Amino acid sequence: MSGAGRPAVVLVSGGLDSATCLAMARAAGHRCYALSFAYGQRHGAELQAASRVAAALGAAQHRTMSIDLAAFGGSALTDTSIAVPEQPAGGIPVTYVPARNTVFLSLALAWAEVLDARDIFIGVNAVDYSGYPDCRPEFIAAFEQVANLATRTGVEGTERIHIRTPLIDLSKAEIIRRGAALGVDYSMTVSCYQADELGRACGRCDSCRLRRQGFEAAKVADPTRYR
Repeated sequence: MSGAGRPAVVLVSGGLDSATCLAMARAAGHRCYALSFAYGQRHGAELQAASRVAAALGAAQHRTMSIDLAAFGGSALTDTSIAVPEQPAGGIPVTYVPARNTVFLSLALAWAEVLDARDIFIGVNAVDYSGYPDCRPEFIAAFEQVANLATRTGVEGTERIHIRTPLIDLSKAEIIRRGAALGVDYSMTVSCYQADELGRACGRCDSCRLRRQGFEAAKVADPTRYR
């Protein structure tokens, strides 16, 4: 059921974290508007997964916006000439997409204004993550400040806009346990950076490694389909 509660925009990528985030937003009583992006990523399997997740977890509406971050390149996720690493490296990895979460949150903010929503949910995580600067609490706090300075809702409204990050301090295992308790079917999700057209994971990239370790630590059966 989509529910009739307080509206919220929820960013849904099709991966494990965003599916859990959507389930948590719904459990908190929100009427959830799911937003996904076709941004020039390597594969479309995660967008198919996002549609499945939004439907299964009762989103009131699900929209997929097309933007071309691949036009700029600079990331292994948008430029096929850059190899996806199979071993973690120091520093910010090549799978970081320049300004991605800033762009995503800005567009989510625009929809939130139209919906008269004061809550935007994003499944960023600062514990089991790959070193992306736009997943840090400092970034989220700064963007929330911008949201309240740059919008009519923030300036004229009686309530602040909040960027909600319910996963920010959780380990991958804790995220999986929370989602499992809320009935998330993780077989619907795709986390792999280089999944094939059927959504099967490579089992070697950093995202696959974190996901597999999370299921092992959570002692939850891993439903991931591997090539």
